[in-house]
Amino acid sequence: MRAIVIAGKGGAEVLQIRDVPTPEPRGDQVRVRVRACGLNRADLMQARGMYPAPPGASADIPGLEYAGEVDALGPDVTGPLQLGDRVFGIVGGGGQAEFVLTPERMAVPIPSNLDFVEAAAIPEAFITAHDALIARGHLDPGGSVLIHAVGSGVGTAAVQLAHAMGCLTFGTSRTAGKLERARGLGLDHGIDTTTEDFAEVVRSRTDGAGADVVIDFLGGPALAGNLAALKTRGRLVLVGLLGGHHAPFDLNQMLRKRLTIVGTTLRARPPEEKVTATRRFADQVVPWLARGIVRPVVDSVFSLEHVREAQARMESNEVFGKVILRV
Repeated sequence: MRAIVIAGKGGAEVLQIRDVPTPEPRGDQVRVRVRACGLNRADLMQARGMYPAPPGASADIPGLEYAGEVDALGPDVTGPLQLGDRVFGIVGGGGQAEFVLTPERMAVPIPSNLDFVEAAAIPEAFITAHDALIARGHLDPGGSVLIHAVGSGVGTAAVQLAHAMGCLTFGTSRTAGKLERARGLGLDHGIDTTTEDFAEVVRSRTDGAGADVVIDFLGGPALAGNLAALKTRGRLVLVGLLGGHHAPFDLNQMLRKRLTIVGTTLRARPPEEKVTATRRFADQVVPWLARGIVRPVVDSVFSLEHVREAQARMESNEVFGKVILRV
C-alpha cells in the first residue's frame, strides 16, 4: 500500500510517499480502506520528534483520523460491522495511508449525508471538542463557554456543539474574517484578540459573571485571562499549548473563585478511554451530523502526493476548519 512515511526528523520536507506492507487485522481489529484523512499539527510534531506515537501505533506513518470502507475483519470481530461499511474514527497513528487498522469499537458508521472528505474532517475535531466540553468541562445545556482559536478544526467543532446545546458562545481569533465565518456556525460573540481583551469582553457580556467553561489551545500566554474570564466554580480545559508551556499562576484567584483546571489529550490515553470518548461521540454527535445540526468544516483538500503543500496550508494562519488529504 502507499503511505506517507516520516523519513527522518524535521518538517514537511521529511514526509515521503512510499510503498509499505499492507497491515493485516488481528483480534478485534478491522482494516479500513482509507479514502480521505485529516491533517493535524500533531503530525508535524511527530515528524520533528516532539510527539511520539503511543505504544502500538505506527511510529513512522502519521495520521490521527480517517474515513473509508471496511476492507477486512479480524478473527475476533463480533459486532455489526460488515465488509464495505463506510466508517470513520481516530487512531493513534497510521491514518495517512491507503489502509489502516483500528479496533472495531472505534470505527463509527458514517452518516449517509456525508461523503468521505467531509467525514474525514470530523473525528479528531469533534471527538476532542465533545470530550473537552462535556466529559472534561462539564458544560451544561444553556451554559456559557469561551473557545479560543475558534477557527481551528476543534474550535469550529466546539462552537457548533455548544450552540446545539443552547449555550452562550464566545470565540477568539486574531483574524476578523474567521470570527465572521464562525458566526455562521453558532458563535454569539467573536473577540478579535489583536484589539480586544477577551476576559473583559466575556465579563461585560455576562453581567460580570464570566463563562462556565473555557476551552484553551494557547497555554501560557492566555492563562491569566482565562482565569479572569471564568465565573465562580468555572472550568478551564487545556487542549493545547501552542503559545507556550509556562506562565505566572494566580493561586489566590483559584481559591477565591474555586476554579478547576483540567488538561486533556486524546492520543496518549489508554485504549478504553479512547473507546469511551468515541462511543459518547457516536451516541450524541453522530445523530446531530446526520440531521445537519452540526457539520464538518473543510478548509481545503489535497491529494496524497501533495502532503507537503497540505501541511504548509495547515500551518498557515489562513486555515478555517480542517485540511484534508484525499487518498
